[in-house]
Amino acid sequence: MNLKLLLPTAILAAEAACAEILSVYNSGDFQAEVKGDHSPLTIADKKAHKVIEALLRDTQLPTLSEEGRNIPYEERKNWKRFWMVDPLDGTKEFLKKNGEFTVNIALIEDGIPVLGVVAIPVSGEIFYSTRQGGAWKKSGEQLQKLALREPADHRMAGIRVVASRSHMNDETEKFIGGLKDPVLVSKGSSLKFLLMAEGKADVYPRFAPTMEWDTAAAHAIVNEAGLHVYRTDRPEELTYNKPDLLNPYFIVR
Repeated sequence: MNLKLLLPTAILAAEAACAEILSVYNSGDFQAEVKGDHSPLTIADKKAHKVIEALLRDTQLPTLSEEGRNIPYEERKNWKRFWMVDPLDGTKEFLKKNGEFTVNIALIEDGIPVLGVVAIPVSGEIFYSTRQGGAWKKSGEQLQKLALREPADHRMAGIRVVASRSHMNDETEKFIGGLKDPVLVSKGSSLKFLLMAEGKADVYPRFAPTMEWDTAAAHAIVNEAGLHVYRTDRPEELTYNKPDLLNPYFIVR
């Protein structure tokens, strides 16, 4: 499978979703509702899902989207390759109008994210990667390859820790408490991963629930930047298309 041939379609789908999201964002008419899991849903989520699904359809690969239909494991367990999509990651941030939300599109192959696109509607920036193709940042006409990260020494003072504003719980505080004079940095949605990919943070502990579509695209990007997304319960990276799409707790380092 040629990932470079699939990448332009994924980027185009992300850009189209950004346009739909911004049209709603700037209108102020979010038409927000609450889903069964008590998470928010807006008309922007729905419009972004619709345009992404339509554009990815031409690849003839199945799509698993947060806002799509609930696909039983029995149906998807034999998928070798598929698209995993979060049309609007950070709906709570979207509703706060703080700009910290993204569009996430990943290609999963045998449970591993091998292509990732994370687009930021408000800034227009797009981060993307393909397996063994490096991680890249596109800002307007400028294209930058992200440097490979050097391992951070967690024993040193001043290590930069990504900490979610809305998920600062006991486990996270305990982890941070074990570091020497840490510096906390915070962003919403997949932007937390991108801080790591760009070298603006050194470790991201996540001791709070996430779903596979929340992490897959950014996981592909940080891998190509030389980082790993390790489970906290055993020394393995996150995998995808599990029977339960809820991720275990993890640490990006």
